[in-house]
Order: sequence, then C-alpha cells, then structure tokens
Amino acid sequence: MDMETLLVDSLGLEQVESVLDQSFARSKARAALLGPSYLHLWETLETCAAGGKRFRPRMVMTAYDSLSGADRATAAVVAASFEMLHTALIVHDDVIDRDFVRRGIPNVSGSYRQLADTAGHTSDEAVHRGLSMGVIAGDLALSSAHRLLDGVRTDLATRGRLGELLDDAVFASAAGELLDVDASSSATTTPQDTLQMARLKTAVYSFESPLKAGAVLAGADEIIIDTLGDFGRDVGIAYQIADDILGVFGDEKTTGKTTWGDLREGKRTCLITYVAQRPEWWGQISALVGSADLSADGADQIRRVLTSSGALDHAVSLATAHARQALLQLDHPHVPAQLKAALTPVATAVLERVR
Repeated sequence: MDMETLLVDSLGLEQVESVLDQSFARSKARAALLGPSYLHLWETLETCAAGGKRFRPRMVMTAYDSLSGADRATAAVVAASFEMLHTALIVHDDVIDRDFVRRGIPNVSGSYRQLADTAGHTSDEAVHRGLSMGVIAGDLALSSAHRLLDGVRTDLATRGRLGELLDDAVFASAAGELLDVDASSSATTTPQDTLQMARLKTAVYSFESPLKAGAVLAGADEIIIDTLGDFGRDVGIAYQIADDILGVFGDEKTTGKTTWGDLREGKRTCLITYVAQRPEWWGQISALVGSADLSADGADQIRRVLTSSGALDHAVSLATAHARQALLQLDHPHVPAQLKAALTPVATAVLERVR
C-alpha cells in the first residue's frame, strides 16, 4: 500500500475539507466583485487543488491527535493552511518545470493554455499565457495559506510559533527549488547536493513543519517537537528519493505525471548524480538527459543505463536507509506509544514505495 492510500484510510479529514471549501468560497465571492475572469481563475485554482491525498494535513492532524489535542476544529485550520501551501508550491513547480498536466488532467497552466489555443493564439502565446496564470494562481494560494493561519484561534505565542513553522516551510522550499533549478544546468551536482534538495524542497514543508505544527498546537514538550522534526526530515528525504525513482520507473496512471518529464528537464536526482560520476555509463546517456527532444526510446535507453549501472539499486538503498533512520527516531523513550504507533506506518509506507 502506498503512503497516500494508507493516509487516506487512517483518518477522516472532513473538517479540513470544510475549512478549504469555506476559504475558496470566500475568495471566489471577493473575486466575483472584481470581474468574471478573476472568478474563473479562482475556480480553476480550486479545481486543481481538489482531489489530492491531503497527507500534509494528515501529518498535522496525526501529530495533534496522538498528543491528546482536544480542539480538532482549530487543528483543521492549521492543517488546511499547509494544504494550501502545498497547492501553491505544486502550481509554481509546474510552471518551473513547464508541466501542463497533473494527475492526468490539465493543471492551472494547462487549463489556460488550452483556452488560449481555442481562442486562436499562437503556440508560444498560449504557453506564455498558461504559465503566467500559473504564477498568479500560485501566488494567490500562498497568500491564502498565510491568511488561513492568521485565523487560528489560539494564544498569541502559539500562533506566532505556527507562523514561524509555515514561514520555515516556504523559506526552505524556495531554497530547494533554487538548488533544483541550478542543478539542472550544472555538471557538478554532488549526491550531498541532491539530499539537501530533497530535504529543503520536500521534507520541510511536507513532513517536518506539519508534524511540528500539530505538536506545537497540542502543547507538546520541546523534546517531542524536535524529535518529530528529525523524523520528518528523514522520512521526507526518503519520500523524495522514492518519488524521484517513481518519476522515472513508476506507473504514469498511479503517479499522475509522465515518467520522462524529469529526464527531459535534466533534473539532478540521486539516480542521475550517481551515473554522472561514472563516465563509462554517463557517456551513453549524457546527450539524452536534459534534451527537450527526448523521445520514448531515448527515455527507455536512460532507464536501461540507470538499471545496469547500479543507480536504481543505489537510490532504493538510500531511500530505505533514510526511512529506517526515521523509524529509529521514534524509538526514544520520550515518544508516546500512541504517536509512535501512528507514525510508524508512514515510514514503512515509504519503504513499500520503492520495493
């Protein structure tokens, strides 16, 4: 069972969905006063935000519930803010990657590119309009994440701490995205750089900050909050490595993204950095990785080299090691049994993703 399915089955998120629905309803009502095109942008953003697995909110709620938090309505608002942040980051990430499809359907940029195509714009004009709308929509989602958190009903010190965690997530994600963009045009990216990207781009906002936010809201001791951050770091790195593997070797129907987009973009994942340090293998695919004209046959050739060179086995071993390290973080005596029981399946689900 993959992580998303496991998390969907683990906890009802009706309150989080209600918070998100109300947030979009308020924004659409405001947008309608400024014109139909603005309303349509909000409607498109809402459509693209729907249907996700919501496991970032689940990290918030799991930590909160496992630490005896009693106000789930307030926790749902915090959880919704992290889901809105996720929406902002994936919309912007698609713009950076020039991806126009997510989960098998047009994303924000793809929707507006289609509209421009239908209106008779040139291909370049349609692409520019689509990407531009993606930038605007991502900005709106980011603003909404902060606005949601500002509405949390708790004491000022706790709300300030929660704000710092959300800000940490945004700050780290931007740094990780910058490293990712720089690495795509660099031949000197190291395996350590790749792990740093995984931590900054994924682990902080998807695991570390949401888990710590749930603990902070529940009034947990600092040692538990810190341990949750350590767990989130390790499981988040493992998750990103697994995601990189699935981005090349996975099932497109399951992942919702093409299995050669990362290869076409030349992303310096742990798979590619491993091969790039081995000239006898790299010479066979260096002209293909990062090629805008990469074909299905070219992608298959890259996969064969990644397998034969040992890059795939290396990436699986690396993800496994970090997932196991995450499990070890839960073995400390100060970690409540209920919290350990709730989070252990998260790490084991990452292990299952790469088997």
